[in-house]
Amino acid sequence: MDSFAPIPNTASSRVFCYEPIASKVKRGERLSTEQAIRLLDCTDLDFLAGLADVTRRRINGDRVFYNQNFHIEPSNVCLHRCRFCSFRRNSVEEEGAWAWSIEEVCQYARQKYHPGISEVHVTGSVHPDRNLFFYADLIEALRVVLPAHVSIKAFSAVEIDYMCRSAGKSHIEGLELLREKGLNAIPGGGAEIFDAHLRSQICPDKTDAQTWLSIHDSAHQLGIASNATMLFGHLESPEQQVDHLERIRNQQDKSGGFIAFIPLKYKSARNELSHLGEADLLHTLRLFAVSRLFLDNIPHLKAYWPMLGKEATQMALLFGADDLDGTIRQSTKIYSMAGAEEQNPDMDKGVLRNLIRTAGYLPVERDSFYREL
Repeated sequence: MDSFAPIPNTASSRVFCYEPIASKVKRGERLSTEQAIRLLDCTDLDFLAGLADVTRRRINGDRVFYNQNFHIEPSNVCLHRCRFCSFRRNSVEEEGAWAWSIEEVCQYARQKYHPGISEVHVTGSVHPDRNLFFYADLIEALRVVLPAHVSIKAFSAVEIDYMCRSAGKSHIEGLELLREKGLNAIPGGGAEIFDAHLRSQICPDKTDAQTWLSIHDSAHQLGIASNATMLFGHLESPEQQVDHLERIRNQQDKSGGFIAFIPLKYKSARNELSHLGEADLLHTLRLFAVSRLFLDNIPHLKAYWPMLGKEATQMALLFGADDLDGTIRQSTKIYSMAGAEEQNPDMDKGVLRNLIRTAGYLPVERDSFYREL
């Protein structure tokens, strides 16, 4: 581990003690896991923000991206029993449950689409009775309903794992079929936290970390871009957070297909971990800064505004984030059901642009692959 002197309780001394890390960042050199863990203990927010801004400007200048999009959550009936989840239901008969047919999904897509939308994000639960062929038909139907320029970003690695296994297909066979039907990219959900012991506590029956990484590796081999996520603010330690970041960084070194990393804040309403409360703003901003500094090979860091709320999202831009996701159009319930500030998330394009400008950055509308529109 890097050697550092004890840190006196003054801001100037703290900055001095972190100077070896700062020098490394300014030279564009890779941080070690020990240095990332140390930064997660830094309480000098001005120092952290300045350091993260060096990296974000090296990669993205003063641009902050957004898109016009909507989500589709086909079902919340799920076979997994994740303790942090407020979204899932056991069966369609349970109060608050739904499981849409393909036609119902298409009807919803017609309702939510309007000119200017460039992406639909499809993800939800691991439905026990639906396999790869159902979801291939779903993608094919959406491809007919939506204009050709709209990217379909669909299905977390956890969903893909189950749908392929239940159809007797390998992950790469399943991804090839989904791509043939019109899949353009996959989201980063289901990563949660990679540490095996902690995973056994919060999502014991879920796809394990190595399988999650392997599915993204297969997607990248096929030219399917993806995102990566981490669920933070529950039972994890700084060491487990950095271990998670390191595995993502290593995978990116290998396959190169992650286009954005998204720290997802655990929301505590109506789930088995509600007694834990939630990460405070200091914890959140510190993690954004360290994510930007450590993940030097992933081009974009997303502050997902329906989860953070508008004010914290704007602050995250000062700590390395360069993307806000999109307009959403009141189309997601995953965080709303867990007590998110934004119960019916919807942000007009003009409001998004103003939020970015007032933080001091240049708003840039993008497609799913960060091509400017």
